[in-house]
Amino acid sequence: QGYDSTTVTQIASRAGLTKTTFFRHFSDKREVLFAGQEVHSRLLADGAAAAPDSATPLEVVAAALDALTASFTAEQRERAPRLQAVIADHPELQERATFKRAALTAALVSALGRRGVPDLAAALAADLGARALDRAFDRWIEPSSQQTLADLAREELRALRTAAMALG
Repeated sequence: QGYDSTTVTQIASRAGLTKTTFFRHFSDKREVLFAGQEVHSRLLADGAAAAPDSATPLEVVAAALDALTASFTAEQRERAPRLQAVIADHPELQERATFKRAALTAALVSALGRRGVPDLAAALAADLGARALDRAFDRWIEPSSQQTLADLAREELRALRTAAMALG
């Protein structure tokens, strides 16, 4: 029946919850579509912290992306095209997706900062990491894709690094 026609009561009922219980977990129905953001931020931070001390900022970002992408499941891959279509049709969901990306970027910036990476370099490396994740995810959910999300994220991060270096 579509996103707009689906109510919180219907979502809660389908999940076997009361409406009150639903609101204990989610502030509104759009948050259901973005559940797990805190876990993703933590995985990025943990992956960055686990990188070797000698790692460059982009190597730290790659380690963070490895930690995050390892958590993605075949079920998420299967659901993702439908989710992306719903998000593309709703400006408020596009805005929320942008907020999620910003939060993941901020988690990377913080993790890099804790490693002593200067602010500007941390922000740029985190931005490249978030962009690499987005590009890799889009490729991963294509029906013809045979690569893992981790491999795609690493490829995209290398391509973005090369593109940034070509800027002169």
